[in-house]
Amino acid sequence: MSHRILLLGAPGAGKGTQSTKLADEYGVEHVTTGDALRANKDMETEYGTPRSFMEAGELVPDPVVNEIVEAALADADGFVLDGYPRNLEQAEYLSEITDLDAVIFLDVDEEVLVDRLTGRRVCDDCGANFHVDFQPPEEAGVCDECGGELIQRDDDTEETARERLEVFYDNTEPVIDHFRDEGVLVEVDGEAAPDEVFDRIRDVLDE
Repeated sequence: MSHRILLLGAPGAGKGTQSTKLADEYGVEHVTTGDALRANKDMETEYGTPRSFMEAGELVPDPVVNEIVEAALADADGFVLDGYPRNLEQAEYLSEITDLDAVIFLDVDEEVLVDRLTGRRVCDDCGANFHVDFQPPEEAGVCDECGGELIQRDDDTEETARERLEVFYDNTEPVIDHFRDEGVLVEVDGEAAPDEVFDRIRDVLDE
């Protein structure tokens, strides 16, 4: 059976980690907005190509993102969708173009999210990701992969993390309410270890 799964959650909730695990477990595509846009940046829409907005440093308009996501889902034999929809208009569009088997919201307390986001470290050379608490390198500040320096990105400071979360709450709470009203939303406690969270998600899907 092919699964069509939507994973929702705030920055730091673990959507990327869980989406990758789910894609491997069920043999489906992991579809992210960013990947879909990059793969289809020259796709013609009535509003122009995604490339025209990306190269101008502008946000890609909702109608263009909608078309790109629709094309990505149409090509996939089952999927885990991560990073879309970001607002109510996109959520309503998604409900029109596909029937989802499951909409899972990873519920994580704000202070836990801030700890996760601010603890992230990235290799300045190869881009490998670590976390001071959950995935520390063997030697503090040094990348296990290439020996490069581990840095904290500007968008992983506490001030920026809280700003990102505020944007998420403003834009995405209506999305959560939309799927709750449709009766398809399942909330999963996302504060446990990644493997435990994955087991909880799998239990939901296998019911």
